[in-house]
Amino acid sequence: MPALSEVIAALDALWPPERAEQWDAVGTVCGDPDAHVERVLFAVDPVQEVVDEAVKLGADLIVAHHPLYLRGTTTVAASTFKGRAVHTLIKHDIALHVAHTNADRADPGVSDALAGALDLRVIAPLVPDPTDPAGRRGLGRICELDPPVTLAEFADRAARRLPATAQGIRVAGDPERTIRTVAVCGGSGDSLFDDVRAAGVDAYVTADLRHHPASEAQQRSPLALLDAAHWATEWPWTEQAAAQLDEISDRNGWGLRTHVSRTVTDPWTAHAASTHHHQ
Repeated sequence: MPALSEVIAALDALWPPERAEQWDAVGTVCGDPDAHVERVLFAVDPVQEVVDEAVKLGADLIVAHHPLYLRGTTTVAASTFKGRAVHTLIKHDIALHVAHTNADRADPGVSDALAGALDLRVIAPLVPDPTDPAGRRGLGRICELDPPVTLAEFADRAARRLPATAQGIRVAGDPERTIRTVAVCGGSGDSLFDDVRAAGVDAYVTADLRHHPASEAQQRSPLALLDAAHWATEWPWTEQAAAQLDEISDRNGWGLRTHVSRTVTDPWTAHAASTHHHQ
């Protein structure tokens, strides 16, 4: 069994912390570097339900996509919900490691996993990382559909392939339009509309699209939009990341057991479809 420090070194090689955005908070939140690791749980959100799942599983490490403390803190008192998570982790000798925007920009990264879930062929990053001479790292991905399908069919595919959430998939655009090229960005993607337009794609799959950016994008071009739940667009990365760690474990003879959390941590729990038509 490897020490936590060895596992973290492997995770930092996959997703170097220095490649995270400056505002981000990535890396190890808690854990003893000398502790042994056997079971690892991958999840999107380091929320109490996931921490409790790790306790039940007997995990030694949680690898989460989202930071626990993005803005920093002066307390980990158990009277706060984040503090309670930290108390639970430490009490049960469970480490927590975060790979956020450094995993978004990696090769493969969060958007590669999203593209894979939607059966898309990745062509290039949407926003290339200037430090990558191979041109494979960066935010988002530009992809191709082979064969092309209508927007309605593509939306159905997204609804089937991504994990189920209350929101499902919101769609903007002509349902009969043929979709050949797609930009994808796991997580909140409405800051990338200029890049999506520059890429000249037929559709954009992301999460958290707000009214004004989506409305303006619709007015400017016939770009189709597919807006999925934030959690759902990032969840495929947990399976990809677990497979990457499995490979490293096999290579080193570590015998790690990796698990992917299927706990739905999307905060929205119900969807009431509109039935009343405004006269």
